[in-house]
Amino acid sequence: MNDELTRRDEMSLAGAALRGAPWKAAAVTGGASAAVSFGLGVILPGDADLTWALCLGITLFTLVAAIGSVGRPGTGDRVTRQARMWALRRPWRFSLYPALGAAALMYPVQLVVDDQGMFGAAFDALQGGVVVYLITAILALTLRGRGDRPSLPNGH
Repeated sequence: MNDELTRRDEMSLAGAALRGAPWKAAAVTGGASAAVSFGLGVILPGDADLTWALCLGITLFTLVAAIGSVGRPGTGDRVTRQARMWALRRPWRFSLYPALGAAALMYPVQLVVDDQGMFGAAFDALQGGVVVYLITAILALTLRGRGDRPSLPNGH
């Protein structure tokens, strides 16, 4: 049997793993962190940086969603569980897709809010995506052992 997956297959698996992500918690975390970051920039001495605050919010939103999706691999339907197991066995490949999503969300922020040129905005968004990629992969590596244990019915 051939274990090689196409990029399309990997994208489908990553999407299936993310299907059960804690989206509400991710949105609250990202929104609250962006608001607090910008608010502190207004209150404290110095300039408030809306671009930094929004990119911080996007980063935390993506991290909570990605790590939350693989944090409980034994929950969800069969396809979701299998996709999460794939994500835990291949954290570096899985992490690529949330990182690309984060970079895609950061690009218009860098381009419009920060008023950068196309290439400067792409470079900064790519840097943000790399941060999400590394943190997601490392945290997924630490969760890898969870994929080997069966989950208990009450979720403990």
